[in-house]
Amino acid sequence: MSKILLISPERCTGCRTCEIVCTLKNEGTINPARSRISVIKDVFEGYEFPMVCMQCEEPICMEVCPVNAIYVNDETGAKVIDYSKCMGCRTCVISCPLGGCAVDPVTNKTIKCHLCHGDPACARFCKTRAIEWVDASLANQRKRRASVEKYAEVVKRMEHL
Repeated sequence: MSKILLISPERCTGCRTCEIVCTLKNEGTINPARSRISVIKDVFEGYEFPMVCMQCEEPICMEVCPVNAIYVNDETGAKVIDYSKCMGCRTCVISCPLGGCAVDPVTNKTIKCHLCHGDPACARFCKTRAIEWVDASLANQRKRRASVEKYAEVVKRMEHL
């Protein structure tokens, strides 16, 4: 069964532990600017949203790479960057509609989530479970249940009008 990162932004507290463990695991240092996951925060709207590569079925980043530096890891299904090929042109960064790619300020090459080779550190260390590493079918069930609960809430409010 395939697994995915399930992001539940309503659970995110903005602690940024995900950014810290990501850079610690991947770069051997704590430097959130080099993280493959970013917590987007809007203090006026009151939300924090963990943004990470969603490992698209038909990844635009892979299609637009002029040197074919992005490939699919057969074990994890992650779209991974081959840094021996990447020339840092940023075409993938510009093309990603979800903001899943970023530029490493040290190497000036693209960085994106590679699912920590099948054991994402961000999910392991997220205490609020805003980021979870789950079976794809379980994620679908959870999203459906959440949609039904929201719908039921709206119906109840409408009945009281």
